[in-house]
Amino acid sequence: MKALRYTVQYSIKYLEYCLFNQDMAKPSKKSFNKKSDDRLKTVQRPSKKPFKPHQKSNSAVSKDPLPIQLEDDVPDFPRGGQSSLSRAEVDKVRAEVDKEFETGNIVLKKKRKEKMKKTSHSTDDELGSLFGDGKSGKSPRFANRITLKNLTAGMKLWGIITEVNEKDLVVSLPGGLRGLVRACEAIDPLLHDEVKGDTEGDVLSAIYAVGQLVSCIVLQLDDDKKEKGKRKIWLSLRLALLHSSFTLDILQEGMVINAYVKSIEDHGYMLHFGVTSFTGFMQNSSNDGSRGTQMIVGRLVQGVVKSIDRTRKVVYLSSDAEEVVKHVTKDLKAIPFNLLIPGMMVNASVRSTLENGIMLSFLTFFTGTVDIFHLGKTLPTSKWKDEYTQNKKVNARILFIDPSTRAVGLTMNPHLVHNNAPPSLVKIGDIFDDSKVVRVDRGSGLLLEIPTAPIPTPAYVSVSDLSDKEVRKWEKTFKEGSVVRVRVFGFRILEGLATGVLKTSAFEGSVFTHSDVRPGMVMKAKVIIVDSFGAILQFASGVKALCPLRHMSEFEIVKPRKKFQVGAELVFRVLGCKSKRITVTHKKTLVKSKLPVLSSFTDATEGLLTHGWITKIESHGCFVRFYNGVQGFAPRAELGLDPGSDVSSMYHVEQVVKCRVTSSVPASRRINVSFLAMPARTSEDDTVELGSLVSGTVERVTPHGIIVDVGVKGYMKGMISFEHLADNHGLASKMEPVLKPGYKFEKLLVLDVENKNLILTAKYSLVNAAQQLPADASQVYPHSVVHGYICNVIDTGCFVRFIGRLTGFAPKNKAVDDHRADLSKVFYVGQSVRSNILDVNSETGRITLSLKQSLCSSVDASFIQEYFLLEEKIAKLQYSGSKPSSLKWVKEFSIGNVIEGTVHEEKESGFIISFQKYNDVFGFITHHQLGRSTVDVGATVKAVILDVAKMDRLVYLSLKSELVNRYMENSDSQTPKKMRKRSAHKDLEVHQTVNAVVEVVQENYLVLSIPDAKFALGYASLSDYNTQALQPKQFVNGQRVSASVMALPDSSTAERLLLLLKSNSEVVDTSSAKRAKKKSSYDVGSVVQAEVTEIKPLELRLKFGSGLRGRIHITEASDGNIVEDPFGNFKIGQTLTARIVSKAKVENSNNFRWDLSIKPSVLADQADVCTAVDFSYSIGQSVTGFVYKVDKDWAWLAVTRDVRAQLYILDSACDPSELHDFQNRFHIGKPFSGYILSTSKEKRLLRLLLHPVAGGLLSNGASMTDDPVSLSSETVTSHICKGAVVGGRISKILPGVGGLIVQIDPHLSGKVHYTELADSWISNPLSSYHEGQFVKCKVLDIGHSGTGTVHVDLSLRSTLVGMDGQNSKDLGSYVNSCSNRYEKIEDLHPDMAVEGYVKNVTPKGCFIMLSRKLDAKILISNLSDDFVSKPEEEFPIGKLVNGRVVSLEPLSKRIEVSLRKTSGTKAPKSDEGSFSSLNVGEIISGRVKRIEPYGLFIAIDQSKLVGLCHVSELPEDHIDNIETKYKIREKVKAKILKVDEERQRISLGMKGSYFDTNTDVGASADHGSDSFNEDDSELGDQNPTEFQEPLILFENGEHLVLAEVESRASVLPLEVPLDETDDLPVNDLGAQSPEPLDNKSETSENKNRRTKKKQMEEREREIRAAEERLLQEDVPRTADDFEKLIRSSPNSSFIWIKYMAFLLSLNEVEKARSMAERALRTINIREESEKLNVWVAYFNLENEYGNPPEEAVLKVFQRALQYCDPKKVHFALLGMYERTEQHKLADELLEKMIKKFKHSCKVWLRRIQRVLKQKEDLVQSVVKRALICLPKHKHIKFITQTAISEFKTGVPDRGRSMFEGMLREYPKRTDLWSVYLDQEIRLGDVDVIRSLFERTICLELPLKKMKFLFKKYLEFEKSYGDEERTEYVKAEALKYLEKAHP
Repeated sequence: MKALRYTVQYSIKYLEYCLFNQDMAKPSKKSFNKKSDDRLKTVQRPSKKPFKPHQKSNSAVSKDPLPIQLEDDVPDFPRGGQSSLSRAEVDKVRAEVDKEFETGNIVLKKKRKEKMKKTSHSTDDELGSLFGDGKSGKSPRFANRITLKNLTAGMKLWGIITEVNEKDLVVSLPGGLRGLVRACEAIDPLLHDEVKGDTEGDVLSAIYAVGQLVSCIVLQLDDDKKEKGKRKIWLSLRLALLHSSFTLDILQEGMVINAYVKSIEDHGYMLHFGVTSFTGFMQNSSNDGSRGTQMIVGRLVQGVVKSIDRTRKVVYLSSDAEEVVKHVTKDLKAIPFNLLIPGMMVNASVRSTLENGIMLSFLTFFTGTVDIFHLGKTLPTSKWKDEYTQNKKVNARILFIDPSTRAVGLTMNPHLVHNNAPPSLVKIGDIFDDSKVVRVDRGSGLLLEIPTAPIPTPAYVSVSDLSDKEVRKWEKTFKEGSVVRVRVFGFRILEGLATGVLKTSAFEGSVFTHSDVRPGMVMKAKVIIVDSFGAILQFASGVKALCPLRHMSEFEIVKPRKKFQVGAELVFRVLGCKSKRITVTHKKTLVKSKLPVLSSFTDATEGLLTHGWITKIESHGCFVRFYNGVQGFAPRAELGLDPGSDVSSMYHVEQVVKCRVTSSVPASRRINVSFLAMPARTSEDDTVELGSLVSGTVERVTPHGIIVDVGVKGYMKGMISFEHLADNHGLASKMEPVLKPGYKFEKLLVLDVENKNLILTAKYSLVNAAQQLPADASQVYPHSVVHGYICNVIDTGCFVRFIGRLTGFAPKNKAVDDHRADLSKVFYVGQSVRSNILDVNSETGRITLSLKQSLCSSVDASFIQEYFLLEEKIAKLQYSGSKPSSLKWVKEFSIGNVIEGTVHEEKESGFIISFQKYNDVFGFITHHQLGRSTVDVGATVKAVILDVAKMDRLVYLSLKSELVNRYMENSDSQTPKKMRKRSAHKDLEVHQTVNAVVEVVQENYLVLSIPDAKFALGYASLSDYNTQALQPKQFVNGQRVSASVMALPDSSTAERLLLLLKSNSEVVDTSSAKRAKKKSSYDVGSVVQAEVTEIKPLELRLKFGSGLRGRIHITEASDGNIVEDPFGNFKIGQTLTARIVSKAKVENSNNFRWDLSIKPSVLADQADVCTAVDFSYSIGQSVTGFVYKVDKDWAWLAVTRDVRAQLYILDSACDPSELHDFQNRFHIGKPFSGYILSTSKEKRLLRLLLHPVAGGLLSNGASMTDDPVSLSSETVTSHICKGAVVGGRISKILPGVGGLIVQIDPHLSGKVHYTELADSWISNPLSSYHEGQFVKCKVLDIGHSGTGTVHVDLSLRSTLVGMDGQNSKDLGSYVNSCSNRYEKIEDLHPDMAVEGYVKNVTPKGCFIMLSRKLDAKILISNLSDDFVSKPEEEFPIGKLVNGRVVSLEPLSKRIEVSLRKTSGTKAPKSDEGSFSSLNVGEIISGRVKRIEPYGLFIAIDQSKLVGLCHVSELPEDHIDNIETKYKIREKVKAKILKVDEERQRISLGMKGSYFDTNTDVGASADHGSDSFNEDDSELGDQNPTEFQEPLILFENGEHLVLAEVESRASVLPLEVPLDETDDLPVNDLGAQSPEPLDNKSETSENKNRRTKKKQMEEREREIRAAEERLLQEDVPRTADDFEKLIRSSPNSSFIWIKYMAFLLSLNEVEKARSMAERALRTINIREESEKLNVWVAYFNLENEYGNPPEEAVLKVFQRALQYCDPKKVHFALLGMYERTEQHKLADELLEKMIKKFKHSCKVWLRRIQRVLKQKEDLVQSVVKRALICLPKHKHIKFITQTAISEFKTGVPDRGRSMFEGMLREYPKRTDLWSVYLDQEIRLGDVDVIRSLFERTICLELPLKKMKFLFKKYLEFEKSYGDEERTEYVKAEALKYLEKAHP
């Protein structure tokens, strides 16, 4: 007892000394090199400093000691080591204790009480207890700091997110603490569903980011289960907890507050503050604090309160980042304590300095402390107190708040004050040699300055980390300003403070932290803990690792403590390091392995040898693990197993194996490996193809299957699993025990090859279908039925395998007809099945199947046929070892024979018959087969044989008289037995349907008799391939069934008639008994008493009757739907009277949904309740509904319980401010009355308007019924009429002076002209508008296109918008009078001052817009009084100019304006007088002035006139590029063809014939060419639309405007040229006759040439006439001009396409589309070529503007196929694809064309051209395919053209081969010889050409043909040879003549 008292006394005294010396914080950890048993009691967390384990806290301080949880085990600064008492002080304590102990117990007790009081006071003051402003007494000595001891639930902290995981967040807290936030605490529950809907995958990572500053609240502190002595801090980020005391009255303008994004709107974000009493809105801002991050629902944002709408309870925030950072909370209304939030910035003044910080006062009433690590300077010196004088003003942010003690911690860290996380410029483990000592804290440690860029980083080193040895008076060793070497081992992120160590041992070793660990490293480690799970190890640096039990040895360890001794140092290899947890292995093979380490999927290269260990063993292979979590798979074929052996017999889990990588796919993280060191090599001759048939002899029978010798060289053995012995599962199990070595399988199918062994099957269904079984996904076709076998059955479906590894999957709903069936009971592994292919994914190769019996039933009797054949084989095998006569009885017991026997015994089910000759064979007669006979035991009977069971030696007999008599007749006849059998079935045919009677029911089949076929016996299977495992349908003897004859008796059917039951193709019923359904006594119309269970905004939930539940919709609460809150007077639990109005069954449930009504009218009258509510709504009718949903564009209303209505945002108001507040105006539950605009009976949906429907789309105010276009169900816009003021939203700002596109309806937009943007003429009127802006606009005009498209012109001018309801007739005059917008040319007069915007600028001048309808031109001479060098720079598009009218042309609407301030203008000169000097037919000379694709402009000499020579009038017949032939300023000679003085145009011709003859060609050459005066090259003729290149192209790719003369109406733009096809001298290359051409054919050829020439001349005349028509008028500049042209030439595709190009130049894409549709409807159906031109233009239009282009083009293409020649349309689309270089689409289309037009030579030649163009070596394969598909008479033409293409762009040798092949077959075809020679001449190999000519002159051909060949030879030698060669050819020709005419 005395010793106990002594101990207590010593402890108290020691505690007193300890508390006195603890200046700033709790004790540090143990020194770096101390060895303590405490190391063995805990496993170090990965995030802790590894080489310094925790020390237990002093038990005297706390009853429940808890270590400090720092982020990196950083000691709580500035305290030092574990005890500050020296040895002398300890001795002093002991002496005092001894002295006190001797004075007696009374004194002891008295002193103890006094000391405990002092201890309690010291503990409160010095151990970091939190001091708040609510406490009285003296001021604290120390600043408030957060530790695990004083951390309590409810504290509010400021932190930084350091990790974002899938399920939680990690937050760095003040003091280096580390908190965790569960996912449910990081997202507000109200937003959880919306957040999941808006994000994909990881929700937290989409909302939060590392480095984000957050305010959090402590939920609880838990003990860490993994590490003893550690505690987990659980936090919450939910604003509902942080803002629990927030109300709208407390909030002030200027406060900075956090909020969640609740929804994303057009102009901002709806916010949620965690409380339901108010909401918020934050507008989009360019200086948004969330810039750089995508704003999504649920994201935490920070903003400044700008205004508070206390009526609507909405707080408006500003998201300006700079404003949020700089804003300081002001004490405007005595802010309560519970309104303080971490992160809030305040103005504070210094109240006093403390030992480790300062005390501040802020917001008038509050005080808080700042510790030394949160001062304004990150590196405070030892004189830091001098900088903080009393009352000094500073800015600070709240760091933490303790509501229980009202303690507040503040931070003045400059980074945190600016609302940014401090920078992390150092990494754990970094070493810095030049770190400067900034401050020395006595008894605590050192503050260092680490040199990092761009700013230095502070670091603190604790006393215990200064040196490995104990250092006394270390303050003298380390002085301020000295330089030390430090290593970083921790970082406090919130403070931006690193923790370091100066110990020498810390700089040694390759592993200092977890980041230094690499997979595969071999290291020494000390065992510190051994347990059942494995061993805990520690490296020299203190980093800990785990060696799992399975990795402690190569073999299984029962007692791990005997294997590993605590304290032992062993060698390990690192397996991986994940989440700072290191795993190592001690397996000897792995540790000593010299092979490369496989630690990532990218390192897995084919052929790599490495070590791994087996983690899982399956029947099909092994899973192998490597380093760093990499896993591979070794298939069974790569395991090196013997056939039939089990994988587990050779390998075991955790076994180390040597692997070779066979394949790797890093993207999908898949690696295949092999346990075989070298890949097996097999010669091509030894290979066996999968799916081939082999024979095999049984070698042995193993427990896993049958090993057979296949006799194939290169393969070891074959393997047949027992399931693959037969299709019938029962027969397979019977065959297994009777198989013996030596038995030979005649036909076996090779399914797979595994480790040089063949996997075989003997299934009859697979062997017979070997040719049809697929081995690759490309061989599988949808909607086909394929045989296969089940390889796996899972809960969700079945896997069916075919050849090799080709596998399909049948989902459960596709596998069985009854979805309730258990798949494991329906199918078994190895079962033969018939599968219906549903889908084949060409990209993934996945095959989806159906195994439903209704889709896969057998169509033949193969299933039962195999049964009988295999039954015979099994019977033979059973008796193969017995006497040879064992099966002799079978021959005498043939089916249908009548046999005599003796009744041996009577059984319950029938009689047993014995036979005198065979004692071991018995017969059996069922009672049903007795017929009317009676038998007794011992009696002799004659019976007919119905069935023979050979395996059981049992015969089934019948005594039925009809059967016995019938077969007795057959047996008595003298005909042979086979003939009798044939005659018995001669009346039956295959696939004949018969009615049969069940005679015998066997286990697997039925024995049937067919009365209509003289009681012939047949056999039908009871089950099918897919239904073997199911219970078959029950049949009884005598039952009549329907069946089909499948096979007549022969040897292949075991001499049986095989039938197929009709029931086998029906669905197998596996359902259980039907359940009884309950009937309710309630029905529609019943009045019930119901109790309110729940009140929702739009419905009341009720319960009534016996557990029935229903609802009252808000529209069923009152009559008229006019009550503001119809459910406001109801309470939960209230009973009310209601009438049932509807009863509907809930989907996927047996329950009903009941709808009730409490309308007075419904309760009073039941007449209309039971009838269905008709959808009888009319347009214009007024209805009322309740808002139930609001989004950014629509408000949805409930009119009745099943009729909905929608109100569009732009229909709800005209004022932009009201449109912007749309969602607030229409809240949930608000009643609204509107007028019906449109109805949808199918959807039961109405569209409402705010005002009654008035007017229409027609500009003249006609009603809706006058124009059927206005009745479109999709674009009902009858509420929009001319003169109406409507609300709109800017959808697009057009470039330049295009104006605005404003949406005024969901399906309709209007255009605001550039001059209608503002009232006054201002510069850049678009500057005040942006996309998405709401505007108030007025409808100026409404127009319709031919396709029904509506065009609306709008105005945003405020003077017009205020004219709502203005008469449309007065609108124009008002417009003009208001702001000088002249829309009629009559309102203008010369010399009038006008204003306008520059529309277009050219070198000749510019165009300006005076209004939306009038444009004017300004010549360059009138742009300015001064010289204008660059008009495009001085007059940019959109510039506002002032001028005056110079001239007007009312008819053509041409206006000329001048900007010159002087009065004179240059009038255009006229050279009309000079035209009289020109005469048609005159030859003139001139120079080329301009070159265009359609001709030459020639300046006539000695004149200022310019004429046009059209391309058709040039000397050459065909010129691909005029620019290559003619040059500018080149001298030319031409003939005048036409002079048009009125239009001042001259047409010229340059053909050679014009200069050889004097024929008058004026009439015939009349072709509409243009001529221009040189001085007046007519700016007026250049419409501004022509300056923008149109995007509509012809087949040849030329632009429309540049080639407007060439794209004539009669030119076919889709002719597909095949190089030299038209130039060949081959006449009818497709002719089959190889006979030589005679004089008659020559005459025919000349006739054809004349006909073609005549046709070409006629065609040219038509072209010229068309051009003349088109160019009689001026070039069209406006839509009206084009409309006039269309009316005059409605069938001209040229005009239509030019009109489309004109619309495109105005950015009117939709109008261009409508114009194409109009053209297709207008052009006569007989003008197919014209229509085709428009279709081609339509293709190009959609290819450029379609959305998406590919789909848009295909839609137009499908339509074109219905109206035009499909082949021409295909070629047109192909040409467009090729021209736009869409090669993939072109190839796909060409493949379709080959299939569709496989008999077309042109298509195949186009394919050849593409192959040659793409340099693909596929010509031979294409030629082979073409020759198979093309008719024979087209072969010569095709091969000839292909050979020509080869000579031109391909391989000439292939072309020669083709010509030689044809000439071998047709040697007398001179046309072929001629083409062949032409191609060789083009190549220019003289030797080859001459040898070819020598062959031709040796031919025996008619004289005329030989003359042609000699002439060709002679011409060649004249061009390429010399005189000697020429004479040689002439001599050879003479020799031939002499030989031919001797």
